Amino acid sequence: AAASIAQVHAAMTSDDPPRRVAVKILRPGIEAQFQRDFEAFRLAAKLGEHFSAEARRLRLRTLVETLAASVALELDLRMEAEAASELAQNTRDDDQFRVPALDWSRTAARVFTSEWVDGVVLRDPETLAGAGHDPARIAVAVLRSFLAQALRGGFFHADMHPGNLFVDEQGRVCAVDFGIMGRLEAPMRRFMAETLAGFLARDYMRVAQVHFDYGFVPKSHNVPTFAQGLRAVGEPIFGLTARDVSMARLLEQLFETTRRFDMQLQP
Repeated sequence: AAASIAQVHAAMTSDDPPRRVAVKILRPGIEAQFQRDFEAFRLAAKLGEHFSAEARRLRLRTLVETLAASVALELDLRMEAEAASELAQNTRDDDQFRVPALDWSRTAARVFTSEWVDGVVLRDPETLAGAGHDPARIAVAVLRSFLAQALRGGFFHADMHPGNLFVDEQGRVCAVDFGIMGRLEAPMRRFMAETLAGFLARDYMRVAQVHFDYGFVPKSHNVPTFAQGLRAVGEPIFGLTARDVSMARLLEQLFETTRRFDMQLQP
């Protein structure tokens, strides 16, 4: 597997008997390349906030520094190993999700080694079904696992796209690539849970009130009008399948709503 920061290779250990492992290695010179990129990002964000009120609302400089901190963790594969270890401990009682076992003796700043995962990648529902797995059950397992990680534990895999998820022979979802992780403090977990529950119940007044309670919408606006804006976002997508929802249109509408109600970006 190849990505922008690193490549992953299959290998055999020198143990007796040997074990098959996955070895992730940073690309040569990637640190210097990111340093140059972030110098450009910082300059663009500084200029943007100087000349544009919209850029200040979106907190571009704070966003760039948030990204820089995230990338710094990604560029030290020992931190990725620690993240995988912490997530494995947090999910040890989850019988539908697992983390590959780490090989600490073969892990360093630029090299990360874990057990090799034999399984079916989640990209294609037909392939999953052909391997004897129920795609609908797998989808529910992925969703439940993510919500449990984010809202119960506050530490979650933040890059759970289909290429990073496999289904093993026991039908468990197995995640790989722990470079991008997320942490949520208890108040933010409560806010997200309240927001999600409110949207699912189509209780837009409740969702609006939560945003005001946490200070995400300035007091110069009122709750009922904000609830009306949230209804305009939520109602058109209820009852649609994922493939029928235009993410571009949805994100555009969300950005318009945040602009209309003077909401600052939450990096």
